[in-house]
Amino acid sequence: MTSQQHGDWSLVCRAAMMAADAHEGHGRKNGSPYIQHPARVATLLAWAGGDEALMAAGFLHDVIEDTPVDYDDILEACGEDVADWVSLMTKNMGLREDIREPAYVKQLIDGAWQGRAVKLADQIDNWQDGLWDSATLEKRREKGEWALEIAQHDTEPVLVALRSRLESMLAVDDSVR
Repeated sequence: MTSQQHGDWSLVCRAAMMAADAHEGHGRKNGSPYIQHPARVATLLAWAGGDEALMAAGFLHDVIEDTPVDYDDILEACGEDVADWVSLMTKNMGLREDIREPAYVKQLIDGAWQGRAVKLADQIDNWQDGLWDSATLEKRREKGEWALEIAQHDTEPVLVALRSRLESMLAVDDSVR
């Protein structure tokens, strides 16, 4: 993280505005405005001890994959760290799925820990938001366990807190089955 980003709430505001503009008119499966999801991801990252740059990445984690916003747009507005971390969260949709998914796992594992932190926060929010039903529960569980697996060796306090929270959520789900 650069010293320019430390304590820079304007960075969080820029990221939040960029995400809100990019996701304008988009909705979640439950009908809520899409921007609520990245806002909750950013909040989870802050809860876990993430700094402003990590919160900004949380706000922007879906924009490259789901909107016309690209890496260069994020780089210009939020800097290299945030752009790189958001890029880690972005699947290469130009690849066939059988190649794309392993490549995505590799880029998250090999990339900066902040990308894995955003992935864990994303999965936690998806569980909390209830974007699953009995028909999709097993797939949702697999995604949560996969996120835990890719971050299993991380010792950064932010990741430890997020991993613990997701593990607890999956354990509670097991106990009510």
